[in-house]
Amino acid sequence: MSLGDFLIEGARELGVIVSDDKLNLFLLYLDNLKKWNEGINLTAIRNDREIVLNHFIDSLSIVPFIENDKSLLDIGSGGGFPGIPLKIVRPALQVTLLDSVNKKVSFMNDTVRKLQLKDIHAVWGRAEDINNKVPRGSFDYVVTRAVGSISDTARLSSPYVSENGAIVLMRGKKGPEEWILAKEEIGCDFELVDSKEFTLPQSDLVRSIFILKPNRSSKS
Repeated sequence: MSLGDFLIEGARELGVIVSDDKLNLFLLYLDNLKKWNEGINLTAIRNDREIVLNHFIDSLSIVPFIENDKSLLDIGSGGGFPGIPLKIVRPALQVTLLDSVNKKVSFMNDTVRKLQLKDIHAVWGRAEDINNKVPRGSFDYVVTRAVGSISDTARLSSPYVSENGAIVLMRGKKGPEEWILAKEEIGCDFELVDSKEFTLPQSDLVRSIFILKPNRSSKS
């Protein structure tokens, strides 16, 4: 199976259609990622197929939870995951990529330019920094991918979520165990509105997704 077919089939198993033009964008993304990765640490994975599986296909696993024509903040985006893959398949999304490493921000903005993507940009800063120039309370989705504990990440994400927005937490195989611990820590501050545990296509890698909404009334 070619690399392109591997991506298309993996995405299809997740309910995501990757057309030829979108596939070309992913391949350009892969090429730029590998070039930049020679100079800065964007990913420890070097094998093309493993990058496609662990970063591209993994990012697409939350597409069913993300509506088009909405705004999304990706905290700790690093190499652009999951924000850039989401933008490729949900082109009407308005995406902000936030990372504390300036070189990674430069890579993401360079990739955005080369892929000629619109309404997406990367910002240098930390989510906990009130001066990071990322607007609070304005995003329909705030997404994190294996960043910190569930409780810490939920609290870090909460200020950025719009009134009817949601926090999307992407976790690994220990996600269900992490959620049990997190429930005790976050109490009534967040409501779990959806969750999913699954295995990445054509692999034995287990992933978990949790969709939370801040309970504003609990803080009033």
